[in-house]
Amino acid sequence: MAQAIDERRDLLILGGGLVGMTLALAAARKGFSSHVVDRADPAELTAEGFDGRASAISTASWNLFKNIGVAEALEPFASPIASIAVTDQGKPGRLDFQPEPHDGSLGRMFANRQLRLALFDAAEKEPLITWYSKANVLDRQRGEHSVSAKLGNGQRLTAQLMIAAEGRGSPTRDEAGLVLAKWNYSHRAIIAGLTHEKPHEQIAWEIFYPAGPFALLPMKDTADGKHASAMVWTVDEKDAAGVLKLGDRAFLAEVEKRMGGIFGKIASNGPRSSYPLGFHHTARITEHRLALIGDAAHGIHPIAGQGLNLGLRDVGALVEVLDDGRLIGLEPGDAQLLARYERWRGLDSFMVALATDGLTRLFGIPGKNASALRRIGMAGVQRAPVLKNWFMDEARGMSGDLPVLLRA
Repeated sequence: MAQAIDERRDLLILGGGLVGMTLALAAARKGFSSHVVDRADPAELTAEGFDGRASAISTASWNLFKNIGVAEALEPFASPIASIAVTDQGKPGRLDFQPEPHDGSLGRMFANRQLRLALFDAAEKEPLITWYSKANVLDRQRGEHSVSAKLGNGQRLTAQLMIAAEGRGSPTRDEAGLVLAKWNYSHRAIIAGLTHEKPHEQIAWEIFYPAGPFALLPMKDTADGKHASAMVWTVDEKDAAGVLKLGDRAFLAEVEKRMGGIFGKIASNGPRSSYPLGFHHTARITEHRLALIGDAAHGIHPIAGQGLNLGLRDVGALVEVLDDGRLIGLEPGDAQLLARYERWRGLDSFMVALATDGLTRLFGIPGKNASALRRIGMAGVQRAPVLKNWFMDEARGMSGDLPVLLRA
């Protein structure tokens, strides 16, 4: 097939998932055009039952969705997080995070399917976004004045800046030779939807066990009025296959043990799935005419539910840097702009990654003495409003040097 040359755009976004598509929409709001290339079929990604995952969208990330025009479509599917309850194996010494009424919720829960539907629908209507789904990238080039990618159909797309948004296994990042620090936790997250007898009262539960955290996240009631939650159960890698193979009754019995009866009688709501847990962080998040965002740059443990929010902070920062640069005549691939993005996001994402890794290791120390010390520490935080407010600001994403798009 003869090679086709497409129109040149400002951005070439490789990866059209939640973070990549949010970037394209945020950039379009500032007048930047994008090619968005993704291997996946959007019809499969948005099919019922494809992915049982849910995401906690922080206050700052919700501001971003409002500012790019997708919040209205998402609002009917939101389940607010009114408070967070943290316990060590359900023992006394529970830690509660509940913001003041004027601060609003700590975030909102969404099924990933609903996030995709809203983002994909907005992207299809945006003339500044050209979306290439079910597309394979055969070749990437980053030249002195432009970047390009050759697709499997022979088409070559050109732009001024290439963005790697393909997730943890980013081929663009690896091809650029960006050094990656990583380790495997030898754990796997078991994902499942639950319905339950008692209402969750919009409380997100984080119950820590030596084998890993067990999280219950408040979802909207089902169409037939049943109370619903998303479960993320961390198990040892060697036990994961067995847990996934359990019959429904045995599986629910194991889940009920870890829940301690807080929701009463429970039932399954959809299929189970799992994914391996690991940590990775790039030493740098930019190269010549290349920027990394989301999991291509940093992958963290889901212990605090901040993975997607960290990527959305990348989006806000990168768009702000590019927009500020245009005001003084700099094009998107300019080295000065990439250096500013590197300084802005490199340290923040690394500190969040270290914090989540530290929490994972702290709560994974076995033994009665370790558990007692953790509970004493949590009791101390419970009685310290300043500390609790700091943790809540972190959870809401409202701390640090916040990009304008993530502000109210």
